[in-house]
Amino acid sequence: MDLEQAAAFEINVGEPWMWAAFALFVIVALAVDMLLLERKGSQTVSMKEALNWSLLWIGLSFVFNALLFFYLQEKYSAPEYVAQFGPDFGRSVAWEKSLEFLAGYLIEKSLAVDNIFVFLMIFTFFATPPAYQRRALIYGIVGAIVLRAIMILVGVWLIQRFDWILYVFGAFLVYTGYKMWAHADDEPDLDANPVLKFLRGRMKIAKEYAQDRFFTVQDGTRYATPMFVVLVMIAVIDVVFAVDSIPAIFAITLDPFIVLTSNIFAILGLRAMYFLLAGMKDKFHLLNYGLAFILVFIGAKMLLLDVYKIPVYVSLAVVIIVLGASMVLSLRIPPRARPAEAGRDAE
Repeated sequence: MDLEQAAAFEINVGEPWMWAAFALFVIVALAVDMLLLERKGSQTVSMKEALNWSLLWIGLSFVFNALLFFYLQEKYSAPEYVAQFGPDFGRSVAWEKSLEFLAGYLIEKSLAVDNIFVFLMIFTFFATPPAYQRRALIYGIVGAIVLRAIMILVGVWLIQRFDWILYVFGAFLVYTGYKMWAHADDEPDLDANPVLKFLRGRMKIAKEYAQDRFFTVQDGTRYATPMFVVLVMIAVIDVVFAVDSIPAIFAITLDPFIVLTSNIFAILGLRAMYFLLAGMKDKFHLLNYGLAFILVFIGAKMLLLDVYKIPVYVSLAVVIIVLGASMVLSLRIPPRARPAEAGRDAE
């Protein structure tokens, strides 16, 4: 790595106005989403609407990355940077940060797919009507954004003070990838979930939904509705997936602005992507194996930081190839029948 490349890698590009502008964009985006939600009430999201919103969020992510590229190229092509690092420094910074954003975005987006399938399992377990699912999802997304912002800032603070923690993150990702691979075909037992047990032991929970409300009153007694339980379960799942996914992006970049923006852009389209992919869980039955491989690869990359720094474009290529291969193979290879299903078929 020459001086120009090393300097490009070390730069943190976030400026106060960039942080403020991005925060404003997120607030406006969530406000628009919630206003549309209230206007439509409990109307079910159609496949066409979900596809359009998904394409919109993906498009906005790429527009943001393009704007970031051109801004950084212009800024770091100023005479003072050219004199110190060479004439191509602006382009080096722009390419490095744009690739970091894209790689981080794809990693977080791919892990979000697994998140979506867990959401589907929760909605199925609690028999949540499709018309009520959108309300739980939007509040879950708001919670996920706040939670991830806090965790990212804490993670950056820890890394700046204890650089050895990157090895802890790396080992954790390798272990998480191994566990995901070993249990890729397992169906989690929600009935045994400690959070659900805790709620059932501490609260009065109604048996029926009260439209999409979180609480209801029956015979003068206040009850939490199944909708409230669903919201809590989604929030807990957000915490679990944030713990898995945030260390993964630190293997791509330590730039706080790139880490946060790639994470948030991946989450903003989660609601639309849920309604788009909810019916495709069985079609992509090998996706968990692909995600497990990616987590192990990223964890190994972090563990090898002092031995060899794997370039961002290599990480990006691995993520794209593994995700594409796992999806294509899922369509070509039929899923294995689970024991219960095999028993029913034998009968």
